[in-house]
Amino acid sequence: MSNEKTPREFIENCEELIELAPVAAAPIRHHVFVCTGKSCSAVDSAAVKAAFEEELKSRRMQFGTEKKGRNPQGSVVLTECGSVGFCAIGAAVLVYPDGIWYAQVRAEDVPEIVEEHLVRGRPVDRLALLKVPAVE
Repeated sequence: MSNEKTPREFIENCEELIELAPVAAAPIRHHVFVCTGKSCSAVDSAAVKAAFEEELKSRRMQFGTEKKGRNPQGSVVLTECGSVGFCAIGAAVLVYPDGIWYAQVRAEDVPEIVEEHLVRGRPVDRLALLKVPAVE
């Protein structure tokens, strides 16, 4: 008996893809990554992620299923990730597609990042360590 999985058949029908992955049709504007790797965890990145979750849910901005308190028409995807390369000055938060890398983020900084950056489109300069140049 083989443990190999049969490859999934390629799905060409976009409606079927959207049914399987509703995010494909959601009005996503931003993807926020919160590092919860070893060094970032040491400076309470779990609280930063929880603060993003609370703030985004309260504003109905976080994409996801309603049964988890999220909004199927939300404009922000929140993802926990491992090291992003500068964990020594974490908690690290990345916001795409803007390419903003925030450093030393604390839970109390999250409402400002959400309001200023995600709502108003203005990065929070005091925390923005790096902006990855956009390709034009």
